[in-house]
Amino acid sequence: MTGTGSGGGAGHGARGATLLRLGTRRSQLALSQARTVADAVVEQTGERVELVEIVTQGDRSSNAVAQLGGTGVFVSALRDALRAGEIDLAVHSLKDLPTAADDDVVLAAVPFRADPRDALCCPSGWTLGELAPGTLVGTGSPRRAAQLRALGQELDVVAIRGNVDTRLRKVEAGEVEAVVLARAGLARIGRLDAVTEVIDPLQMLPAPGQGALAVECRASDDALAAMLAAALDDLGSRAAVAAERAFLAAVEAGCTAPVGALADVAEDELYLRGVIASLDGEEVFRQSMTGAVTDPGEVGRRLAREMFELGAADVLASPPTGGSPMSTGEQPQ
Repeated sequence: MTGTGSGGGAGHGARGATLLRLGTRRSQLALSQARTVADAVVEQTGERVELVEIVTQGDRSSNAVAQLGGTGVFVSALRDALRAGEIDLAVHSLKDLPTAADDDVVLAAVPFRADPRDALCCPSGWTLGELAPGTLVGTGSPRRAAQLRALGQELDVVAIRGNVDTRLRKVEAGEVEAVVLARAGLARIGRLDAVTEVIDPLQMLPAPGQGALAVECRASDDALAAMLAAALDDLGSRAAVAAERAFLAAVEAGCTAPVGALADVAEDELYLRGVIASLDGEEVFRQSMTGAVTDPGEVGRRLAREMFELGAADVLASPPTGGSPMSTGEQPQ
């Protein structure tokens, strides 16, 4: 366990100065994210927070995420700890959350979202457009692999597994010539120095929810949920990720499907972009949709319906053809 001291903050609220146990995975990135949330809770509420490190099934296994059942393997152990009363709240990378609802837990807060874009890390200093045909590019994401192949640069895209720091070590050791990672994850562990280029969403849309954090607690703990929402929730970030996740749920695609989405919120309007691609990058459907920020779920569902009408459903239903086979799911940021 890692403790976080109490601070003056904005007052104790109705709960008093209780000790809140915050569950997190043990990776460098997960701990960094958890400390950020813990510090914000302390500052805003005056509560004391203690980090509780929990090992998930995804952490224990060297198998690909898709073989373990998707990114939910990084979430289930924390949710089990919530149900058992071992922790009071949990922090996840929001893109790891299954789209299906869990009646026992509630998404209490979505803090202000970090930059959701992907980033290229190449020790040679090349940008994405400068990579020569045959360049060995590593990624743990079918979404990234499909969009890299769709660029038509004839890159050799290969599957790699591991946390952010592990994958950086692999590229630094020369196992691959470049890797694509989430910029937000690199920022959270202090490794923006490794970034050669932040990739334009016109070239690569991120995973739904990428860059955002999810703070969950027990659905029965109304007081804690209300306190976390008041202290941490960012309405614009919540609306954006709600639209992206509604799109993902509507296309019935889990973490192993080549699906990306990114929403932007401007005042009362939401602008959502989506991509559905075949794994070989030969078929790519890109479309956008605007709608009311007050109903982000409907914007996501409408975008999915429009892309289905254009033929994207056939891509999702078809087995991958060509290219290097990819069985790994989206890795934690």
